[in-house]
Amino acid sequence: MPRQQLFRALVSAQWVANALRAPRAEQPLQLLDASWYLPKLGRDARREFEERHIPGASFFDIDQCSDRTSPYDHMLPSAKHFADYVGNLGVGATTHVVVYDASDQGLYAAPRVWWMFRAFGHHTVSLLDGGFRNWLRQGLPLSSGKSRVVPTQFQATLDPTFIKTYEDIKENIESRRFQVVDARAAGRFRGTEPEPRDGIEPGHIPGTVNIPFVDFLTSEGLEKSPEEIRRLFQDKMVDLAQPLVATCGSGVTACHVALGAYLCGKPDVAIYDGSWMEWYMRAQPEEVISEGRGKTH
Repeated sequence: MPRQQLFRALVSAQWVANALRAPRAEQPLQLLDASWYLPKLGRDARREFEERHIPGASFFDIDQCSDRTSPYDHMLPSAKHFADYVGNLGVGATTHVVVYDASDQGLYAAPRVWWMFRAFGHHTVSLLDGGFRNWLRQGLPLSSGKSRVVPTQFQATLDPTFIKTYEDIKENIESRRFQVVDARAAGRFRGTEPEPRDGIEPGHIPGTVNIPFVDFLTSEGLEKSPEEIRRLFQDKMVDLAQPLVATCGSGVTACHVALGAYLCGKPDVAIYDGSWMEWYMRAQPEEVISEGRGKTH
C-alpha cells in the first residue's frame, strides 16, 4: 500500500506568527485554545484564556463538546454536536485548525482536539509545537478578552475506526488483535500512585504497555523527533506495522500516543474513549492489574 501524504501535525510558533500576519483567504487559519486541567489542579482554563491568548484564538472546551449524557468524562459528542460546536468557533470546511493549550508540559489536552477533528473527518488540523508555553517563551503577540469569531457551517461525519469501546478492549484481552498503549504516569499504571478521580483505583488493563505521555515531549515541551519516538515505541516492543490502540485516564493524554505514531507515518491509531475510568468501573476484579489495592468487588 503506498504511503499516504499526511497533513502536517505540527506547526511552529514562528509559522503561526507569520500566518497571522499574512492570512490566506483560500485556507483561513483558526486557532483553538484547548486548555483543560484535572479539577485537583485548581486552574480555570477559560478564565486564563480570557486573560491572555494567541491573537484570533477561540476557546475549545472539551467538557462542553462531549457526550453530556455519559457517566464517563468528556466522551466524544455526536457528529451534529461537534459540527455545531466548532462551526460556532469559526471552523469551516476549508479552515486550517491549529490547536494549542497552556499546560506546563507544552501540550497536554490539545492532541485530544487534534484527534477529534480527524475522527470527524477534518484532516487540515495541526498542533502548535510547544504550546502556549513556547509561544510565551518566544515573546510573541498576545490578546485578551473573549474570543470574537464569525460562526460558519461545518459538516462532520464520524469515522468509527478512530474509536474503540469497552467491548472491543475486553474482547482483545483474549484475541490480541491489537496492541494497547497506556499513556498515564508509571505509578498510576502499576497501581502504586493514586488516580486523580475519586472512586477510581489505579492499575491497568491486562496486556497493555505503558508509555507515559510526557515521554513524547522534550524538557522544553516540544515534540520529540520521529526517530526518537520510533525508538520509544521499539523500546516498549510496540510494532508500528501492527494495529495499535491508545488509552489513558479518560481519553485525553492517550491522544499523545496517536500523535507520536502519526509523526512516524502511522495515522490509524484508535483511542479507547472511556479509557481507565470506564474500564475500572465496568471490569471484573481480575481484569484490573495492580501492584496496589486493585478492584475488590
